[in-house]
Amino acid sequence: MATLNNKAVIPQKYELDSKLKFRCHPDIKCFTRCCRNIDILLTPYDVIRLKNRLGLSSTEFLTEYTRYEVDDKTTHPMLFMRMKEEEQRSCPFVEDKTGCSIYEDRPAACRYYPVGQVTHRRLDDDDKTPIHDEWYVIVKEDHCLGFEEDKVWTIGEWREDQQAALCDDMNREWKNIMMKQNIAKDQINEKLQQMFYMASYDIDNFRRFVFESNFLEVVKIDEKTLAKIEDDEIELMHFAFRYLKYLLGIENAFEVRADAGK
Repeated sequence: MATLNNKAVIPQKYELDSKLKFRCHPDIKCFTRCCRNIDILLTPYDVIRLKNRLGLSSTEFLTEYTRYEVDDKTTHPMLFMRMKEEEQRSCPFVEDKTGCSIYEDRPAACRYYPVGQVTHRRLDDDDKTPIHDEWYVIVKEDHCLGFEEDKVWTIGEWREDQQAALCDDMNREWKNIMMKQNIAKDQINEKLQQMFYMASYDIDNFRRFVFESNFLEVVKIDEKTLAKIEDDEIELMHFAFRYLKYLLGIENAFEVRADAGK
C-alpha cells in the first residue's frame, strides 16, 4: 500500500510478467529525489523492521518517526512516516550523498517504487465471499531519470529483487482487513480506534495487552500459540491480525471463556 502520485501514474494495468525499463543508483542525477515531498505509508511489518533496526520499542518509534490519519472510507488509522519539517519534506532517513540509511529495512512502499501495487476487493459471483485482486501500476514522475537507464525487468523480477514479495506476504492479511469498507463511522468509537492502532502498529504495547491485561482471562488461547507469540514478533503480528478481525466483527477468531466476566 502506498500513497501514489496519481498524476504520474501511467494509465495501464501491469501484471507480474509485464516489462519495466528502470534502474536507480547513487550516480544518477535524481538520486534521492523520490524520498522527498512524498507521503510514505507504513505497514505493521514495516514498523517491526524499522523499530528493530533503530533499537527502539514500537512505541518509541511511533512517537518519534510517524504520524497517522484516519481514512475517510474505512475510518481505520493509516500510518505515515513523519517527514522533516523543511521545504523539501525529506524522509528522516535519507542523506543527499549516501542515500537511505535504513535501506535494508526500508518500507514496502519504498521497495516497490516506481511500481505501485493495487489491491481491489470484490465479492465472488456465486457465494459472495470477498476476493482481493492484485495488479500493478507504474509511477513515472518528471524528476525520475531511472526510466532512461537500460536495465529491463519484469514486474515480478523487480518485486523479488527489492524483496517486496516478502513484505506482501507479511502484510496481505492486514491489507485485506484495511479494505473492509462496510463499517459505519458511528460504529467506530475512540476506544476501538485506539485498539485498532495498537494491534496494527504498536506491537510491543500489544504484547503487554495480551500477557499483562485480563485478555487471557477472557479468551481461550492454546499453549502452543501462546509460546509462539511470546517468543516471535512475526507470530505476534499475525496474532494481532486475528485480533483485529475479532475486534471488527469480521471473523469469530477467538473463543470467549464461559466464566469470563464472573
